[in-house]
Amino acid sequence: MTLQDVVLGPSELGSELGAAATVVQFSSTFCQPCRMTRIVVQRAVDTTSDVAYVELDVADHLVLGEALGIDVTPTVLVLDAAGAVRHRASGVPSLAQVRAAIASAVG
Repeated sequence: MTLQDVVLGPSELGSELGAAATVVQFSSTFCQPCRMTRIVVQRAVDTTSDVAYVELDVADHLVLGEALGIDVTPTVLVLDAAGAVRHRASGVPSLAQVRAAIASAVG
């Protein structure tokens, strides 16, 4: 199974997909880098049309986290409009990296 074979929807995420793309952040409660990632991702999403942001606590979504092989937080997935995973990264991304990942998922 490749990254593009993974498709997530509202039933897995507990939230609607964005019309253009969706950014999903897997976090954990005591993760300081997760807080920084949230700020960066939220800024990118707030300045881009039709992009949704979903943050999931990996402890509350163990089955999904295991299915996706989430073994470190933060892990960020960028989904296209259909929910297919187009980008995956771990650690704190730069604003430019998030914007580029969103652009590639939309285009």
